[in-house]
Amino acid sequence: MASALDGLVVLDLTRVVAGPLAAMTLGDLGADVIKIERRGDGDDLRALGPPFVTGGEDSTYFVALNRNKRSLSLDFARPEGAAILKRMVAKADILIENFRTGTLARYGLGADDLLAVNPRLIYCSVTGFGQTGPYADRSGYDFVAQAMAGVMATTGEPDGVPGGGPMRVSIPIADMFTGQSATIAILAAIRHRDATGQGQAIDVNLFETMTSLLQHPLSAWLNAGFRVQRTGNDASVAVPYGVFNGSDAKFVIGVLNDREFIRLAAALGHPEWAEDPRFKRNRDRVANRAEVLAMMRDVLVTRTRVEWLAVLRDAKITSGPINTPEDIANDPHILERGMIVEVPHHQAGKVRVAASPLHLSVTPIRYRHGIPAPGEHSDAILTQLAGMDAAEIAAARAAELV
Repeated sequence: MASALDGLVVLDLTRVVAGPLAAMTLGDLGADVIKIERRGDGDDLRALGPPFVTGGEDSTYFVALNRNKRSLSLDFARPEGAAILKRMVAKADILIENFRTGTLARYGLGADDLLAVNPRLIYCSVTGFGQTGPYADRSGYDFVAQAMAGVMATTGEPDGVPGGGPMRVSIPIADMFTGQSATIAILAAIRHRDATGQGQAIDVNLFETMTSLLQHPLSAWLNAGFRVQRTGNDASVAVPYGVFNGSDAKFVIGVLNDREFIRLAAALGHPEWAEDPRFKRNRDRVANRAEVLAMMRDVLVTRTRVEWLAVLRDAKITSGPINTPEDIANDPHILERGMIVEVPHHQAGKVRVAASPLHLSVTPIRYRHGIPAPGEHSDAILTQLAGMDAAEIAAARAAELV
């Protein structure tokens, strides 16, 4: 079956998380993704561990972000290597890079340089703070973006309680959302190019992506002068919405409207709670958070997590267990939906990774390539995209360009 992005060639000059995620998403959708890595060790993420893949030296982090790619090792910081890359750009559709602002322009590989080579090129830059502005020359990592964009200020337990204080989200959400933002922008630019023949430069960054996702806390301040406080696992705008204890284990309940609270109160054996003026409306429950949560906790500790989740499911209450990665790997829904896939690995033979969450009925996701070694496909790529013959490739190797 055809894939949605069949025929598109992507040059992936990115490292670590955000850029590789964008490139992998395009690869999952059918694009031919060429991962251009530093000679020798390749992408820095390969060594970011432990843990490392059993039977190999790549970090488990790296294998999660680099399927459906072919790898070329190329030193494009040297003029001869930059010339090879430009030959490839002439045949490419998309280039993604996440170097510090201005770095590639010094090598003659900036957006203006490469759009002059190929006016149909989509040139996507992923940075910490963008191509302009007072922070443009700063390096940026996920942790810093979470802090500077206000995410940490609203995440974690309140001050004055054990463990209170700002807290980062444990997975690199700034990196991941920026990678997805890059993907969206690239697809929009491809749509424009297909209609007009015109390529363009794309500027996405971690700081602005996370600022855009701050949503409620930022809107609360901008439009009501209200500063959202840290509430731990409880939602600041809805009650009950948090973590609760059964007699044996923790689980979560999320109620976002009064209709669902009526069902919850009945399921817990206390339908009168839904008529109590302190709890009848969500705004009342938020104002009387401590009281309603204390009453719920007294009831919920009387039965096991499994028992309560069955009751809540039957009552159509949004709820679920707090799963570990081991639980996810064995979850029947995850398994039936094919959300764990096995792909080849250049050392370990095979690795298992989370599948793409995108389900397209006519152009489905396909896993055509596994996890490559640095430079594993150099000769084939240089022949295909740079038009180099065997003698030229041998000379480039002798010169330590590839």
